[in-house]
Amino acid sequence: MVAVQILEQILNGLLVGAYYLLIALGLSLIFSLGGLVNLAHGAFYAIGAYLAVKLGDKLGFVGVMVASPVLVALLGLVIERLLFRRFYRADPALGLLLTFGLAMIAEQALRLIFGAAPIPFSIPDALRGQVLVGDFIYSKYRLLMLVVAAAAVGALWFLLQRTPFGRVVRAGVQNPDMVAALGISLSPYMSGVVAISVALAALAGVLLAPISGVHPAMGAEILTAAFVVVVIGGLGSFWGVVCAALIVGVVRGLTVYFFPSAAEASMYLLMVLVLLFRPRGLFGERILRFE
Repeated sequence: MVAVQILEQILNGLLVGAYYLLIALGLSLIFSLGGLVNLAHGAFYAIGAYLAVKLGDKLGFVGVMVASPVLVALLGLVIERLLFRRFYRADPALGLLLTFGLAMIAEQALRLIFGAAPIPFSIPDALRGQVLVGDFIYSKYRLLMLVVAAAAVGALWFLLQRTPFGRVVRAGVQNPDMVAALGISLSPYMSGVVAISVALAALAGVLLAPISGVHPAMGAEILTAAFVVVVIGGLGSFWGVVCAALIVGVVRGLTVYFFPSAAEASMYLLMVLVLLFRPRGLFGERILRFE
């Protein structure tokens, strides 16, 4: 019985790591190619969740899993064209101030439009219930979340590693001056990276909405954990972020089981330990580089 409970906590930890990963990968992508630390990234996660609530009755859950990331990606494109593009190679402090301001504006706008109280969002009837394997019982919906998150990360890896778009992005991360010398403008690629990154954040918001509820400050709450994952994995490292998210999730899940009061602090302690022995993170051999 104890082994079953530990296995359940490990799966719960992987689930936590999965939605941290969807947000952290976007943060890492935007920073790697544009040099912009996007403090507004959590706002796109919250907007995605609110869109799921508002569109859920009309489109159904599968529909909002598609529509919400697409709509948030379009919003991200507008913001990238009007604001982000001016700050990619500017003083990093200016980008931090810009994105912090955007995060505050988005949170207050959600508060004004939808109110400060949390909004419930129910799990679809078809996904209610549990999967039973021997003594092991687990939620169908949580298993779906793991599958969807894994599919999204796999699709992003394929895009970056096996397509012309991905080759230009990786080249731009490693040596943007050489890309420019070849006559390739990174501006449209940066727009694509921002759209993909905020769409992943919105997808995380849709998936997590039935579990945690939807409220204006949810973006700020998740952003800190996503930054912890990026720092542990190493800035600019795709697989570093993937490994860090899974490690953070599992450590947190096991801590919940053995030391419940220390669950929140466990990921920060893990970050301190990693930075003590490897200041650039697990895979951060070079900061502006995908492994």
